[in-house]
Amino acid sequence: MNVHSKSNTPVLDSYWMPFTANRQFKSAPRLFTAAKGMHYTTDDGRQVLDGTAGLWCVNAGHGREQITRAVEQQLSTMDYAPSFQMGHPVAFDFAERLAANAPEAGGEKLDRVFFTGSGSESVDTALKIAIAYQRAIGQGTRTRLIGRERGYHGVGFGGISVGGLVNNRRVFPQLPGTDHLRHTHDPAKNAFIKGQPEHGADLADDLERLVALHGAETIAACIVEPVAGSTGVLVPPKGYLQRLRDICTKHGILLIFDEVITGFGRLGSPFATDHFGVLPDLVTTAKGLTNGAIPMGAVFARRQVHDALMTGPEAAIELFHGYTYSGHPVACAAGLATLDIYEKEGLLTRASALEGRWHEAIHSLKGLPHVIDIRTIGLVAGIELASRPEAIGARAYEVFVECFNKGLLIRVTGDIIALSPPLIIGEDQIGEIVSRLGDAILKTA
Repeated sequence: MNVHSKSNTPVLDSYWMPFTANRQFKSAPRLFTAAKGMHYTTDDGRQVLDGTAGLWCVNAGHGREQITRAVEQQLSTMDYAPSFQMGHPVAFDFAERLAANAPEAGGEKLDRVFFTGSGSESVDTALKIAIAYQRAIGQGTRTRLIGRERGYHGVGFGGISVGGLVNNRRVFPQLPGTDHLRHTHDPAKNAFIKGQPEHGADLADDLERLVALHGAETIAACIVEPVAGSTGVLVPPKGYLQRLRDICTKHGILLIFDEVITGFGRLGSPFATDHFGVLPDLVTTAKGLTNGAIPMGAVFARRQVHDALMTGPEAAIELFHGYTYSGHPVACAAGLATLDIYEKEGLLTRASALEGRWHEAIHSLKGLPHVIDIRTIGLVAGIELASRPEAIGARAYEVFVECFNKGLLIRVTGDIIALSPPLIIGEDQIGEIVSRLGDAILKTA
């Protein structure tokens, strides 16, 4: 029985909501009370089509009974076990399954797995592994970390330091020794593109500028999202990621792909690493790792990175890092069940079959009032609206609220609408998303 209904709406005062205008929200709350398949149910009983897979995470759709059973069984068997100097079989089983399906390019897999509790923790873990690796191979002067403008890498101090979203950074101090590549967004040359833009591979050469500025011997790693999601879906230009890989290899810099969003089928391949055929040294994941059912993250590492730290006395801890919930047994159980669903239903590659229909449907919004750009790849879309003078973000927020009222969940960042539906979506539901979104754009014009 659903304990929340319109008659017993919860008191809203105590909960300090994340990334939310709390006072605005609590004056007119939007509440979900249930979810199944492609839909949420609101507190007043309406069905809302999920156009965002929750927050980019519910790739297999909501309410999967197989995951529920796995979580229930694990909770009744062993609810928690520590991972510091102890272990439990389900964590090792999950790591082996992930290793078998790990990001891969050029015949090499990143098959060493470090568990975390979220995407933010995965990013900070990868940054620390990169610095520890450089020290382990005798390159202890390499402590600098390179991110990219408009990048999002979570909300830890490491993540906001290499991230490039100003609102996440302006209030908080950042780590010393970070710098940023230029972003890849070039609407003058690459507007209304389906898939990868033709122009912009040379933007990767900005890393050479930073090498010349700081010295390669000071740089430990460069981290980028293969497809920048949270900033509004910026697709990498053709050749950009390979060029970045080549520059990193040339200068002994580790390359980190943040695949918290792109991992687990979002682009039509298991990982963006597979999709673009470019092999990084570390890959961060979370979100689709457990279908959003239980918080969890994982960092995939190349063997050369892992093995470089497996030195010294066997009794010595190789990496002084970890979390209370690293390899949590219930999260691992949810992850194993999620992988079973992905494999059985072919969800890790399903987006490739739907991509053509997705492209055409989303790009049919071109020509609507204030739509100035559309970007699509896999089952992801960014629809950019012209901002109102002195009111950046207001137009897209109005579209967001109108979509909710029409029974559609979208995500907005500034004046960009982001779509990333569950990978179980049907072609008719793609049409529903576009129809409702188009109506909302027209109504709020």
